[in-house]
Amino acid sequence: MTHPLRALLHGASLLLLGFTSLAQAAPQHALTLYGEPPKYPADFQHFDYVNPDAPKGGTLRLANYGGFDSLNPFIPKGNVESRIGLVYDSLTYHSPDEPFTEYGLLAEKIEQAPDNSYVRFHLNPKARFHDGEPVTAEDVKFTFEALIEHGDPMYRHYYADVSEVVIEDPLKIRFDFKHQNNRELPLILGQLQILPKHWWANRDFAKTSLEPPLGSGPYRVAKLESGRTIRYERVKDWWGQDLPVNRGQYNFDAIVIDYYRDMSVGLEAFKGGQFDLNLEYSAKDWATGYESAALRDGRMIKEAFPNHNPVGMQAFAFNIRRPIFQDRRVREAIGLLFDFEWSNKQLFFGAYKRTSSFFENSEMAAHQLPDEEELKILEPLRDQLPPEVLTEVYRPPVTKGDGIIREQKRRAYQLLQEAGYRIENDRMVGPDGTPLTFEFMLFQTNMERILLPYKRNLSELGIDMQIRRVDASQFVNRLRNRDFDMTSATWGQSNSPGNEQREFWHSSSADNPGSRNLIGLRDPAIDQLVEGLIRADSRQSLIAHARALDRALQWGFYVVPNYYVDTWRIAYWNKFGHPDKTPLYDYGLMTWWHKSDKAEARPAQAASAGDSQ
Repeated sequence: MTHPLRALLHGASLLLLGFTSLAQAAPQHALTLYGEPPKYPADFQHFDYVNPDAPKGGTLRLANYGGFDSLNPFIPKGNVESRIGLVYDSLTYHSPDEPFTEYGLLAEKIEQAPDNSYVRFHLNPKARFHDGEPVTAEDVKFTFEALIEHGDPMYRHYYADVSEVVIEDPLKIRFDFKHQNNRELPLILGQLQILPKHWWANRDFAKTSLEPPLGSGPYRVAKLESGRTIRYERVKDWWGQDLPVNRGQYNFDAIVIDYYRDMSVGLEAFKGGQFDLNLEYSAKDWATGYESAALRDGRMIKEAFPNHNPVGMQAFAFNIRRPIFQDRRVREAIGLLFDFEWSNKQLFFGAYKRTSSFFENSEMAAHQLPDEEELKILEPLRDQLPPEVLTEVYRPPVTKGDGIIREQKRRAYQLLQEAGYRIENDRMVGPDGTPLTFEFMLFQTNMERILLPYKRNLSELGIDMQIRRVDASQFVNRLRNRDFDMTSATWGQSNSPGNEQREFWHSSSADNPGSRNLIGLRDPAIDQLVEGLIRADSRQSLIAHARALDRALQWGFYVVPNYYVDTWRIAYWNKFGHPDKTPLYDYGLMTWWHKSDKAEARPAQAASAGDSQ
């Protein structure tokens, strides 16, 4: 498609139209989703959740799990090292203190068309890659085209509405859009991590590699051992270190990440002083796993930071490509037999809340009957959606927590009978006599203690769930190839959901290896709800569309919802400082700084300040 600005040589009238459009737009220091003023003005000096005078120095040692065999995070191959993003800068910086605001980074100014037909990025002339070469519009275009042609399928979904990329001069690039109603697209494009065209000229972008990549970000890869450890070192002459968005951040001279077999091994390594900070996911370990002299005397600190992010959906996900899971009644029945209340009491020390929404912990969660605006969205789809979507509020089953779930078993049996199942020789069998049996795939050993009671409940109704543990590499490959029956999955959500919903739920992503459509959804009604959400033109409309989509997903029983906690639970050795204030939507690890190499004791009562749930 040819944009009018590309046709300047074809007529003065088009030239005039182009200049008229340009005259209406003004370069800005920040972009917001609906044109509302950003929190920080054009002349801001630093974010208010940082210490602008934080000292530089020291090493931060972290842990990750499983392993890695690639430093190319942009393609759907390999196990990518978790912090490789530290090497790259993006066009804009996503503020963790606002729902969806992007401030200039590589692009010092951003220019959005009043009618949202394009976005233009003005690159900072000071921007440099680590080899000293300037970051140019050529690099931006190369990055975009490489991602579309060879990158993870999510990029094609994210950028599906881009019609053309136009280099206007060496430091100016414009993205033209097919439609004017995708308000999120300019901000999504700002999140492009820019790659050096000259460096990739003699390398295959589509292949995994452990060669340290060239970037323009705050750190570079200094040393690595495949699958086991990697060391990043701060770029001392980093071009962007004095920008307002970076001031007070990236304070460690080095960041070292060691990989462990699983979280249990990692916890013991942390307590042995092998790394410095542990983000804890286990309620049991948070309650009891850190008990030690170091915790009591204050050398080790446990702290819970408020998490205001939507937590999305963590769940046991059905692969509905499998014939046994294509009947909604079968999925509902299997979900009824997960006893969250017992698990929370016996396994989680009462620390969790039950997830019931795909936009949990946010105003977008459908926790009440649909209002008038939602009904306008849903009514045209009434015949294509489960009847409960328009008339009932979805709530997961609630038990007494004593392990006795007779009511849930009765309802599950009733649903299975309606689906043509029966009990035969103590096994649940389908209309064709095939037993209802399936495999649950996982790679973390600590998940087994949650699954074993669930397996017992299923077996009491004649359903056979086999637990299959695989290594991290096999787990990733089987997910990508859709070679699983059921697994544990998480769909994270932002405060401004948009294009990524195509990759989660849309028919177009069902067959794309590596997409997040793990379930295998191919539902025209859900497709329409996804598109409506992406094209919402106000915050109110976004909320209505998100709730409408939420209801369709809830009542489809595509997952067995798990649980969530609304804090970040962090244990760390007392040799770091951090700002008193954290951003709303992050705990701000890159704002911390190193105080000493030795853990410092502090009063014991302070050490447990973050223990309560």
